[in-house]
Amino acid sequence: MSKRRRNFWGWGFEDQQPRPADVEEAGRGAREHLGFEPAEVEPAPRLEDIELPPPRIEPPAWLAHFCEHDAYSRASHAYGRAYRDLVRAFRGRFDHPPDVVAHPGDERELEQVLDWCAEAGAAAIPFGGGTSVVGGVEPRVPQDAAVTIDLKRMNRVLEVDPVSRAARIQAGAAGPELEEQLKAHGLTLRHYPQSFEFSTLGGWIATRAGGHFATLHTRIDDFVESVRAITPGGAWESRRLPGSGAGPSPDRLLIGSEGILGVITEAWVRVQEPPAFKESAAVLFDAFDPGAGAVRELAQSRLFPSNCRLLDPGEAALTGAAPEGKAMLVLGFEGPHDVSGAMVEAIELCRDHGGEARERRGESEGTWREAFLRAPYLRDTLVAAGILAETFETAVTWDRLAGFVAGVRERTEAALGGEGRVTCRLTHAYPDGAAPYFTVLAPARRGSELEQWDEVKAAASEAIAAAGGTITHHHAVGRDHRPWYDRQRPDPFAEALRAAKAAVDPRGMLNPGVLLDP
Repeated sequence: MSKRRRNFWGWGFEDQQPRPADVEEAGRGAREHLGFEPAEVEPAPRLEDIELPPPRIEPPAWLAHFCEHDAYSRASHAYGRAYRDLVRAFRGRFDHPPDVVAHPGDERELEQVLDWCAEAGAAAIPFGGGTSVVGGVEPRVPQDAAVTIDLKRMNRVLEVDPVSRAARIQAGAAGPELEEQLKAHGLTLRHYPQSFEFSTLGGWIATRAGGHFATLHTRIDDFVESVRAITPGGAWESRRLPGSGAGPSPDRLLIGSEGILGVITEAWVRVQEPPAFKESAAVLFDAFDPGAGAVRELAQSRLFPSNCRLLDPGEAALTGAAPEGKAMLVLGFEGPHDVSGAMVEAIELCRDHGGEARERRGESEGTWREAFLRAPYLRDTLVAAGILAETFETAVTWDRLAGFVAGVRERTEAALGGEGRVTCRLTHAYPDGAAPYFTVLAPARRGSELEQWDEVKAAASEAIAAAGGTITHHHAVGRDHRPWYDRQRPDPFAEALRAAKAAVDPRGMLNPGVLLDP
């Protein structure tokens, strides 16, 4: 219900959208930069040209004041922001939009919406920032109707405990507004996924999102003290504790539950003072493998760099961050005390692996960071220019990393039929392994983009599964990863999860099809 509206089909706000002439120029330039043949740059869709199926239900009068079923609300909540979502929306294809979008302002209104969904036999889809790239918020459900529950009105920092350095925050708070409220207390959560501008605390918790830190505090899990959710059977709230050995953790069951066990409404999270000292540098390597060796040693050194992202030569050159043929490590340290000594030690370690450090806070690191932050905006232009642009990520132990990356790259490139490119970077590093993050760029088959995406996605996912990696490190499961997630998890655990789902959601109305069959 914000006055500034999001783009109904792509990234960003409506007032940020480039002019058609600028899109055409950027699209032509992108194809030329990637070495693809020239192709038409298509115009973006207009909301007035979109035909949606009529709503199958309407909210009762006592809910109508915070519910919407106009074309904009339904279209803008129909998809996340995966490549296949963008393509369908760009083509004006909205097969399964929600019938109603509810905007509860508190838990009482949320409970009213869930009660209504139960009475109406409708699916209830929790919706944070809508940045899912795995089909996690698409109302592709077996029910006769779907209600998307947008929590962005529930966006306040409710309480701050400066002694314990923790804060109780509502789940609908997006990254910037969450940080702005904490700043008034001299604190920060400092969890920065690439979708930070629009994604929410509840979304981060529901999807086990990865964030700013490449080592140590890599995921939202590391910041959560307790979680509260509303289920069709009542409230689910864990006791706020620094740690507990009292059986399986209710928090850990909600973290990563993707909305199937309850609608997360708030959480106590660990916060910190903003770092007083920062150091950053770019380190060049002749190839990816020696750079990976340096990252492994850094992860096992207990230096705990905040940024430790290794770009392969293809990705480094593509963004203009490094010379052709060079891999680049984006290295950073931050903390309450001087970190220059840690940076010196880390660079020396990199030199042992053949690394050559660029000037600190240098142009290379800044160039890549800018490209990283602009990537979600650029994807809209790439879709218009007929370029398949998709990412997928995983994690694997160090002993298998080299063969794993090569094998996944080879099978993905084969699925592209010799066209396009596949690049890789390491986004997070652990003492026992790392998270490879792949980017796919290829000429799209106009009119058959979804079939092309399915082929590439299946090839990459099969390669990951066969080599023993996880189907996702931090992008969640949603609907798109279900076949491989089902194979990855143990069967007894799947049965236990189904039992938990049946206990709190006996009608199966919460985000059906995600993690479990409807």
